[in-house]
Amino acid sequence: MTAMAHEPLTQEEVLLEGFLALDTPEGFRAELIEGEIVVTPPPDGEHEDYISLVLEQVFERSHTKMQFSGNKGLKLRSPLDILKDHVIPDGTFAPKELRLFRSGESWMPCTGVAMVVEVTSSKPSVDREQKRRSYARSGIPLYLLVDRGKSSVTLFSEPEEDDYRQHCRIPFGKHLTLPEPFGFDLDTSEFV
Repeated sequence: MTAMAHEPLTQEEVLLEGFLALDTPEGFRAELIEGEIVVTPPPDGEHEDYISLVLEQVFERSHTKMQFSGNKGLKLRSPLDILKDHVIPDGTFAPKELRLFRSGESWMPCTGVAMVVEVTSSKPSVDREQKRRSYARSGIPLYLLVDRGKSSVTLFSEPEEDDYRQHCRIPFGKHLTLPEPFGFDLDTSEFV
């Protein structure tokens, strides 16, 4: 029996293999963002209420029929050449006609995603900074951030390189225009 020589794994390959092999406790989720493994606990009720309020309005008022996936794994561009970010948005919207989630693997590319939604939790800087950069790098057209710490909602649009060129931030209680394919004003009065 002869032993076959294997090329040594790069640091990025070891990190990705370790990440994919993680066995997180029930309800926790692990993400790989910009070369860092981030583990978050299950969301609290307030977090889920915000997601529900956004979801309800999108389904009732959007010009384009949308499909929604909560906690869908997306493979996104990373600043590290070899390694992809593995991010799980709180919510992912795609036009229903694409049936994007039907054929999606547990970690799927983001092609066709219209908007991702995050509600800040125990690590708000991850949602405010790292995830924003990852979504922009990958060309996701819209990123909606419900920031509980700042009592505000921000819509990031026009992705370019590592960030979004445009952002519109409003305090809870105001209306925020979601452009096409949504085409309606998101009412945040119930966020207060």
